[in-house]
Amino acid sequence: MDPTDLELLHAWGEGDKRAVNLLFRRYFITLVRFFRNKVTGDLDDLVQQTLLACVEGRERVTRVSAFRGYLFGVAYRVLANHYRKSGRQPQQVDLGDSSIQDLAPGITSAISLRQEQQLLFDALRRIPVQSQVALELYYWEGLTSAEIAEVLEIPLGTAQTRLRRARELLVKAIEERRREAGMTIDLPPDLDAWAASLRDLARG
Repeated sequence: MDPTDLELLHAWGEGDKRAVNLLFRRYFITLVRFFRNKVTGDLDDLVQQTLLACVEGRERVTRVSAFRGYLFGVAYRVLANHYRKSGRQPQQVDLGDSSIQDLAPGITSAISLRQEQQLLFDALRRIPVQSQVALELYYWEGLTSAEIAEVLEIPLGTAQTRLRRARELLVKAIEERRREAGMTIDLPPDLDAWAASLRDLARG
């Protein structure tokens, strides 16, 4: 039987090099996907920072089922620290207010996309990072509202409200981007189903 994520995490903390390699192999692509639509440049360092921070804080997670929420919560804090360190006014970076377009206006999708797919990815980068993270985790990583609440360190009710608000912001951003680009394409009427259908594409 393969070791659980928690077993690997604790084995790594005790110096087991095999556990290091297994955990990297298990979650490297997942973390690259998390950072890819939010950060320019080499993502390997952010992935490494995330896994090292997970090991350092391993006592905080006690249930195997809670590991993914814990992992993405650490990744979210690593992302926030990245922008706070790289910003001209680090103390003013607020991921609940700033979008990736605000923080890194030159970022583009690293994969080849059709026009309507590019529209969605562009729109995601126009809404606050916290909202972008919540939607991407919900649509593409399959996290529940409770897990997203853990990632963002907010109450469950607040997370559910923010997910609803994030959808509204995304719809608005899609329409704004479509007008700017002069796009005449028809988008699917069901936003949730459309976004979820792009899961494999988002996962690369």
